[in-house]
Amino acid sequence: MDAESGRPLSVAAQTLRYAAEAAEPADATSDEVPGGSLEHELQQQQVETDTVPHTDMTALADDVRAWRDHAITAARRAGARVIAAGTSPLPAGTAIVGKPRYLQMVEHFGLTTTEQLTGGCHVHVSIESDDEGVGVLDRIRGWLPVLLALSANSPFWQAEDTKYESFRSQAMVRWPTAGPTEMFGTAEGYRETVASMVGSGAILDEGMVHFDARLSHHYPTVEIRVADVCADAADTVLVAALTRGLVDTAAAEWRAGEEPLPLSVSMLRLMGWQAGRFGITGDLIDPRTSKPRPAREIVADLVDHVRDALRENGDEALVEEQIEQIFARGNGAMRQRAMLEKTGQLSDVVAELARVTAGLDD
Repeated sequence: MDAESGRPLSVAAQTLRYAAEAAEPADATSDEVPGGSLEHELQQQQVETDTVPHTDMTALADDVRAWRDHAITAARRAGARVIAAGTSPLPAGTAIVGKPRYLQMVEHFGLTTTEQLTGGCHVHVSIESDDEGVGVLDRIRGWLPVLLALSANSPFWQAEDTKYESFRSQAMVRWPTAGPTEMFGTAEGYRETVASMVGSGAILDEGMVHFDARLSHHYPTVEIRVADVCADAADTVLVAALTRGLVDTAAAEWRAGEEPLPLSVSMLRLMGWQAGRFGITGDLIDPRTSKPRPAREIVADLVDHVRDALRENGDEALVEEQIEQIFARGNGAMRQRAMLEKTGQLSDVVAELARVTAGLDD
């Protein structure tokens, strides 16, 4: 982002060039371990970071911050600031990265591609088999909107207050495969669904299966994609810890033969919309009853649902403390709106996002 105006700058190529010249964080990618990189995304106003796999949330937090620092340092040399956000508060022009696949997406999907300047937080959790992974996907569907509500960090679009806590979640549903899924039952059922979607010609390849949660087509993981990018790295780690807890809990239920919650895709869409619209400021829809209840209660239900896994992973205290922090000072969207109310300038919202992204807001 431009430090003065707060508008997005198309300097990803320069930023990545400067990053390549600098020393990378200690866990930079290797042939043996996936992740640990700074890369292009769809637009020239974006860079993507990822971490190597971690089992310890403190190590994950250090890695998230290290890669953010790496991006911030490189972007500074290119004359830009970095924000971690689901959308840009101020408008951006079209600046698609010139990769053949991205250009093919522009031709095929038109405005949906050219306007796609959004940031999602994707969490991969390892699984022992595709069958276990599908068992997990079928059992976490009803809880994913809670992750969206906690992480919501995209209230502005084209300099307008959208009234949504996560407008990114609305922008994403323009893609033909985005959103919640039906239950697949088996790995074979999942693969048949994906193969049929690709075979239809409506999407270009398997990488365009934009489900809220899916089997990774690169790694032996389930990939949960519902959350916004969080400005505060501690919120990112909270999303990761809750996601791992959900996956571990669902895997145990699958092994025990417990049936998934019988939620229709129509109801799941309502639940996701409610979470994107109101975040933690109002009601969420209870995945067990399909009735509205205060967000604080539904979040507490999620923690109780995954508590055994949190304890086993050593994450219970971290999760409870960070949730208290979010309800005390707001999620990302609430913090953005508070800054706009304070100063009346979206450029100040961007500056605050840059400070929080860099860990300078304490």
